[in-house]
Amino acid sequence: MSKSSWSKLVAFGLLSVAVLVAAFFVGRMIGPDEMPAAEKTAAKPSAAKPPEAIRTPAPGAPAETPAPEAKPRPRKKVGPPPPAPTPAAPTSGELRIESDVPGAMVFLDRKFLGNAPVTAKDVTPGSHVINASADGYDGISETVDVAPGPGDVMLRFKEIRLKEAVDVVHKHGMGSCEGRLLADPKGVRYETTNKDDAFSLGFSEIEAFDVDYLKKNLKLKRRGGKTWNFTTRHENADPLFVFHKNVDKVRKQVTR
Repeated sequence: MSKSSWSKLVAFGLLSVAVLVAAFFVGRMIGPDEMPAAEKTAAKPSAAKPPEAIRTPAPGAPAETPAPEAKPRPRKKVGPPPPAPTPAAPTSGELRIESDVPGAMVFLDRKFLGNAPVTAKDVTPGSHVINASADGYDGISETVDVAPGPGDVMLRFKEIRLKEAVDVVHKHGMGSCEGRLLADPKGVRYETTNKDDAFSLGFSEIEAFDVDYLKKNLKLKRRGGKTWNFTTRHENADPLFVFHKNVDKVRKQVTR
């Protein structure tokens, strides 16, 4: 090798060493943030997590029991709606009072309720007295038994009411017999143990019906037939007088 060629080879070697030394110092001076993006990507470790290692239980240790699967909750059965509460039973009465004569004045236990038809509310259960009056008619007095809850009462002014009775002595031509005179809307009858003297007459069959208060005598005559004379066993004639008054009033209403 010639001397000039050897000199070139030595110069090239020195140049290469200088370049390597310069590159080393330059790399030390440049930080990681100043590295090129490609080098950063290559230098950055992977963020992916390594697969979990399969854990093998230690010898003699109980095997892990897998968690039970959650069971679905049973659905609640929807039944019929509960029955409506039963209302409490009434403790007082309520009377609806009507009349066959509109506008009749009505009283309950002597307290004025109003003109019929009228309703009495909060009436205490038990016996009560209804009084009523209407122009042109006899007054009405009725006893009613009131029960808890609603009730109806009809006042009948136009209805003929008669229920009378009196103990009497029937005077014969010779002697007498005892019995009882009774009257209702159908007529008058005499009840006695002497069957020959007993009778029953409708109002249309009666020709005469009179009372003598002083003589304590009540005379009754069948139309075109027999006459009966009655007296009372009491000292006064009041029972005969009351019986005659109430019966004769109805008799005239029926036969007119």
